[in-house]
Amino acid sequence: MTARLRKLINDLAESFWLLPALLVIVGIVGARGLVVVDSQELVPEWLNGWIYNGGATGARTLLGAVASSTIGVAGTVFSITIAALSLAAGQMGPRLLRNFTRDRGNQITLGIFLGTFCYALVVLRSVRMPDEGAFIPHLAVSAGIALAFVCVATLVYFVGHMSGRINVDTVVGLVSEDVRDVMRTLATEDRESAPPPPEFWRDAEPVTDDRRGYLNQFDEDGLATWACENDAAIKMLVRPGDYVFPGAPIAMISPPRDGAAEAIRAATALSPQRSTSTDLLFAVRQLVEVGVRALSPGINDPHTAISVLDRLGSALCEMKPLRLQTGVAVKDDRTVLVVPHVRYDELVGAMFHMIRQNAAGKPSVLIRMIEVMTWVVSCERDPARMEAVRKHADLVMRDAERDVGSPSDLSDIRTRHRAFVDMIAEGPRSSLKAS
Repeated sequence: MTARLRKLINDLAESFWLLPALLVIVGIVGARGLVVVDSQELVPEWLNGWIYNGGATGARTLLGAVASSTIGVAGTVFSITIAALSLAAGQMGPRLLRNFTRDRGNQITLGIFLGTFCYALVVLRSVRMPDEGAFIPHLAVSAGIALAFVCVATLVYFVGHMSGRINVDTVVGLVSEDVRDVMRTLATEDRESAPPPPEFWRDAEPVTDDRRGYLNQFDEDGLATWACENDAAIKMLVRPGDYVFPGAPIAMISPPRDGAAEAIRAATALSPQRSTSTDLLFAVRQLVEVGVRALSPGINDPHTAISVLDRLGSALCEMKPLRLQTGVAVKDDRTVLVVPHVRYDELVGAMFHMIRQNAAGKPSVLIRMIEVMTWVVSCERDPARMEAVRKHADLVMRDAERDVGSPSDLSDIRTRHRAFVDMIAEGPRSSLKAS
């Protein structure tokens, strides 16, 4: 149940409608509250010189103008926004549109316009002409006028906000923040237990699942507790972000226990699409997609690809004091749960493979890729991690020798590769050779 609750909270946090709906409710409740204050004549006397003091006809006209203008502007602004996002999707990828829909600035803008619209309607229905009993909520009408000015300021803010948000550098920065957030969530500074040897699972039996979808949330602690209480060990075959195929094994359990399938089902929550909240590789691939699209013949924007490489290198440098989780849960001094987690070499591969493959014949991108790797190994001195990065630097060099036709460009790439090799061998002192 914890996994499903996490999924619900995550879905609500990333939904576009929640914040606007709350602001609409605030507008309706606020309108009713101010109308009650007016009807009971609770308005302080010192406010009399600042609030609306016209008649019922003027109040209806003002509130009608506020309601019609706010809903009209809201529709026009967001129609233009959808057109702008359609163009942005073609350049940066449709999967990045979620970064616009979950943007708090966009949500607050829509909520203010719709909340003001609902506020004006609720107050408008309380205004009565003399032949209807003569009631004018002066304070509520004044607040409606103030909200109209707030909407004007919000419109100015929204135009500037959206023009900055569709900038490719801004998008790259936002997606790279997602990568860093997920990386910090899934990494730890402590050394975790190593997975048990293959012989440990010799008598294990598969546990199948009839559901389909991407594993969105996983309650590791809850499932580990169940395995400990039932004196069993579970090896998950999928991790957050993996697709669960109906009827296929989702885990192995040793020894077999009744209720294992139900326990795994309760500890997992599936979704029709992947999410960056717990899926590090998906967050990385969103950033990589921007770089790959920038290298396509239709766009041909190597500067954006270089910007993506810089952010990827920055993420790897921040990984220096951290260790990726092993996914091993130990309770009562024995292994009860093993979940496959992202390995460092797998992470580096997700970052560089596709960009390198699409950067064939583009020396500027290949040069920057090796330079970024050089910076990574300058601060990362773990031998296994440096070897993982070196593998990709060597692949870049081999691709360059095959695809780069200019001897001058090829010489520049070789120079960068030699500097990379020296950095691995000698550390930051190798940079003194170039000075």
